[in-house]
Amino acid sequence: MARVISICNAKGGVGKTTTAVNLGAYLALLGRRVLLVDFDPQANASSALAGSGTKHFPKNIYHGISGLENPEAILRRSQIFNYDFIPASQDLSGSLIELVNIPEREYRLRLLLNQIRHKYDYILIDLPPSFSLLTVNGLIASDEVLIPVQAEYYSLEGISQLLQMIELIRANLKHNLQVAGALLTLYDRRQELSREVGKNLRRHFPYHVFEVEIPRSVALAEAPSFGLPVVVYDSDSPGALAYKRLAEEIVRLESNYQSPNKEFGNHVR
Repeated sequence: MARVISICNAKGGVGKTTTAVNLGAYLALLGRRVLLVDFDPQANASSALAGSGTKHFPKNIYHGISGLENPEAILRRSQIFNYDFIPASQDLSGSLIELVNIPEREYRLRLLLNQIRHKYDYILIDLPPSFSLLTVNGLIASDEVLIPVQAEYYSLEGISQLLQMIELIRANLKHNLQVAGALLTLYDRRQELSREVGKNLRRHFPYHVFEVEIPRSVALAEAPSFGLPVVVYDSDSPGALAYKRLAEEIVRLESNYQSPNKEFGNHVR
């Protein structure tokens, strides 16, 4: 059964989508069956995996959580073997209004993914940079949260808000959501600020901090414009090698992972 990890930070521009797309690619190359769920109305992860094909997906995650399509109907294949994705669209923004009056609305994504999670080893969810009903749905659907943290002080401030939300979900929705760890992104070891932020994060963050630091990288910035993960675009670039190390670290820590109750959320109708 899949290990479901949300990539989440309420601050934009921290490398959230870049992490989701490229971590998924390297996990697939390590032999894992991977599904990436684009749950951000901006749909950047969808574009980053679409290759030279269409960037418009008539059937997408909106249709899944609305009950208009089953999961298999909205799945797409990436250019990497064992790496699927469910695209998003701007329609997802409308679901914020549509879901408000639906009972148990926080569980819509979990109910959808419970139908297919047995087919994968990892399901990664790229969440929007906000604390909205979409974000709550993504966190409820997840077993763990991976938090990208840009190497600047403003990013550190947003972490405490996310940790508070995780505690609220644990307490009020009885969901044992775990923190997979924090990941330093856009890191420049030549800059004192990056080094200082990294030192403070490793010293004070109450959960795991991944060993690897994701550097600023031209290849990471350019690859999405070609609809490619960085491993396909430039596998020897510093950014590509960093995400390879991240995937290897996550796989190395698999033995520490405890499978959750797969029936959680299935009581909702």
